Amino acid sequence: MGAFFHFARRLLDRPARLTWTLLFAAVSAAGLGVGLLSLVPILKLILGEEGKSLQALASDFNATNPWLRVPTVVLERLPSDPFAGVLLILCGVGVLTMVGAAANFLHQASSFSLCTEVVARIRLDVFRHAMRLPLREVMRLGPAECASRVIRDTSELVGGFMTLTGKATAQITKAIAAFTAAVLIDWRVVLVAAIAGPIFGVVLRKSGKRVRRGNKGALIQQAVLLRVTTEALGGLRMVKTATAESAMTGRFRRANDGVVRESLRARVAQSLAGPLIETLTILTALALAAFAVREILRGTLSFDRFVLSLGSLAVAAASVRPLVSFAIDIQAAGAAADRLKEMLALKEEPRRSETLLRLPRHRVKLSFEQVSFTYPGAEEPAVEGVTLDITFGEHVAFVGPNGCGKTTLLSMLPRLLDPSSGRIRIDGVDIAQSTIASVRRQIGVVTQESILIQGSVAENISLGMPGVQREQLVDAARRAHAESFVLRLAGGLDGAISEQGASLSGGQRQRLAIARALLRDPAILILDEATSQIDAESEQQIGQALAEISHSRTTLTVAHRLSTMLSADRIVVMDKGRVVDVGTHPQLLDRCSVYQRLVRSQMQGSEATAT
Repeated sequence: MGAFFHFARRLLDRPARLTWTLLFAAVSAAGLGVGLLSLVPILKLILGEEGKSLQALASDFNATNPWLRVPTVVLERLPSDPFAGVLLILCGVGVLTMVGAAANFLHQASSFSLCTEVVARIRLDVFRHAMRLPLREVMRLGPAECASRVIRDTSELVGGFMTLTGKATAQITKAIAAFTAAVLIDWRVVLVAAIAGPIFGVVLRKSGKRVRRGNKGALIQQAVLLRVTTEALGGLRMVKTATAESAMTGRFRRANDGVVRESLRARVAQSLAGPLIETLTILTALALAAFAVREILRGTLSFDRFVLSLGSLAVAAASVRPLVSFAIDIQAAGAAADRLKEMLALKEEPRRSETLLRLPRHRVKLSFEQVSFTYPGAEEPAVEGVTLDITFGEHVAFVGPNGCGKTTLLSMLPRLLDPSSGRIRIDGVDIAQSTIASVRRQIGVVTQESILIQGSVAENISLGMPGVQREQLVDAARRAHAESFVLRLAGGLDGAISEQGASLSGGQRQRLAIARALLRDPAILILDEATSQIDAESEQQIGQALAEISHSRTTLTVAHRLSTMLSADRIVVMDKGRVVDVGTHPQLLDRCSVYQRLVRSQMQGSEATAT
């Protein structure tokens, strides 16, 4: 449970709210304790000597307790009639009940506000940490798994915190108040009952461990279920055209069965704890009965005191009994806390450091020096021994068969991945010795799948660039040849875009992505198969836009289309993670067999399309 209490300490970040929460719980419990103690004089008034009044009982109390006395002013005002004394005590208990109920309400409301606010901060911290994780860690965990931890696991913490500060605190304070009343009435009865305490603790500990393991397994299976659901609904077009509804339903059924299996595992342990506690409670009551009978027969324990002490213990036990389920709730939240702590323990990308320097704007050349990279768990490197120099202002196309390492190599330039060995320099400076922000601010990236958020056109273009002027947005859209279709949208730049840009065509989405990259005014522009999913007209417009802006920046393109290869100043041919040749189109066509096969397949594909 160390992980749970690691996060529970965050409750101390709201000291005022936490103090009020505990204070209201204490007031509510104090009313219960005073109410139980008030039963002593009531029974004495009813069962005591004839004519005995509340005033007389108070006088007897002062005579036998010199260290704690009823003030004379109060003593003189107490009623001398027994029935009037009972009514006075009952009225006082009624007032205490109303005060306790109000305090209980304020305690629950304050607890809910405290827990919700603290978990909201934890959720924000977890999401911020996920955003700062290296790409390889997110790829290893999977986006659905990360989303599940950010949303689902933090929600589990709310239940645990509410139990800790709300229900459990209320019941514990009530149990303490009732237990204190029982001690004041007769401590010997309490001593007998206390023997069962350690046994209760062992039962709670053992069952709690089983519940935590079961809930952790359930959370893992729920993350799988989320991933399967996201894959199916996000790719519904593909699923339907491939008539794969049954296959996806089968995957969902298996993941759903896994959730049920792990949830039942936790529920069995939780269900077993209740009967065990009830059995122990009955056995404890039997032991108390035996003790009481013996002491009453000996004359060392009055029946009324035994009844009151036993009643107070019963109230304490009734308050403690829900703690079994509360402990289970906290254990369940502990499973989520374990997963959150594991994620927060992952090392973030280096942001600021005294040893890292700000990289000046690129103006000379890029250098890859014996760069290699191997994905975690892979046997073969994705990139191996790449050495390459690119002059500022060049347009260089990277071509090769699928899986040859083109995208992996260029992903290391903005430090989405770091080389397993070798170095990448920008104008002679090792980017590993520069701050990530200063490297990425001068790099614009457009990928094969342009990512758009649900919002306006302006919000999508300016993503990551807060505070830009509207004129800059218009200029970026114009240079990306997106202005024409943006103006046709209802609202123009303020027009809404649906989730994942589903309301736009592939070419329109790509042009907005290019506008977003151009708004950064990058010194280096990376186009990762940016035109592979669009039609010829859109490709021509994008090609024209790239031609207009490529003179003032270095452009690196992952190319599959022959037209993109022909527009480059140089072409880098890769195969099996290595650079096999570099040159112009005529040079490579004359000497490079890998390039010849690529061009031949492109020409055959163009002929088939035309036919």
